Amino acid sequence: MHTVIDPALLDPSGAGSDLVALTRTICDIPSVSGDEKALADAIETALRGRPHLTVVRDGDAVVARTNLGRDRRVVVAGHIDTVPIADNLPTRLVGADDGDGAVLWGRGTVDMLGGVAVALALAAELGAPGSEPAHDLTWIFYDHEEVDSALNGLGRLARNHPELLHGDFAILGEPSNAGIEGGCNGTMRVEVRTRGVAAHSARAWTGENAIHAAAPVLARLAAYQPREVAVDGLVYREGLNAVRIEGGIAGNVIPDACTVEVNYRFAPSRSVAEAEAHLREVFEGFEVLVTDAAGGARPGLDDPLAAQFVKSVLATTGGVPAPKYGWTDVARFSELGVPAVNFGPGDPLLAHKDDEHLPVAQLAQCRDALRAWLLGG
Repeated sequence: MHTVIDPALLDPSGAGSDLVALTRTICDIPSVSGDEKALADAIETALRGRPHLTVVRDGDAVVARTNLGRDRRVVVAGHIDTVPIADNLPTRLVGADDGDGAVLWGRGTVDMLGGVAVALALAAELGAPGSEPAHDLTWIFYDHEEVDSALNGLGRLARNHPELLHGDFAILGEPSNAGIEGGCNGTMRVEVRTRGVAAHSARAWTGENAIHAAAPVLARLAAYQPREVAVDGLVYREGLNAVRIEGGIAGNVIPDACTVEVNYRFAPSRSVAEAEAHLREVFEGFEVLVTDAAGGARPGLDDPLAAQFVKSVLATTGGVPAPKYGWTDVARFSELGVPAVNFGPGDPLLAHKDDEHLPVAQLAQCRDALRAWLLGG
């Protein structure tokens, strides 16, 4: 069944609660990575009827653009996929009678369908008569962000339609507690492999245990001291952790192979090649295979448009810019030469958690701050 987003929820004259209802509608359409079609269909349908927008569909990514002849273009992007559902849909609204104290619980509320709802509401509004922005706008709603970077929908758009990602500045609606987070750490996954000799466990001395051979790998990880690195005024925290271990084929067989999967989060001052070299140094003497890697992005807050945006938003929300510790697609925009920041509702510490939840006041806070800058920037 085709799910439709009620057009009334995109009415800019509606009450603030409409943004909450829009977020609930979006979150309640399951969109685990690889299953984004229903939500992409709903977003495409909601935007195709807007005369101020040109809409392009690529797979399960939807791009909507204004063409007002402005000198500069701002890109606002967000991924529509989530990590797997953990008995946390449909969404539930708690404390609705408390107004700004209400909290929306459910998968995707934080990462990052709350930010998608803000972008969708503004895409429907800005560029229509009476709400003309200071810059031309590109709105990107894309798939496959929560999985291997090779599948990323924004990366696919960059390959298939690079012209659609053109812009002078980009805003990614990743959760940032309605503050501004600059740049992002890089990420790398490697497999550290050990080899042994299979044997009957009753005669273990005739074999070599590959799982036992992985003990030094785990010891090195446990002893590792991650860096804190200052990059352009922001301090990024690195991390190196085992995230999975596999080995053995039966309860009475000495394992002849073991794999420890390791995830490295590295500061944006370090390249992918430098990150790989560092891991090979850490695990010297072991077989190391890189399975996934994506470089980080420097903050870029000294760019003129970025500086304007930061000044405008922080005048409303307060605070100071912070680093983004996780990897986000600001890195892809950085590779394309487009300065980008993270700005969206939700606490990033709650991303991917089973109790993922969002203070609804942050939805209107982000929408109003972003709208004000786009109209007057």
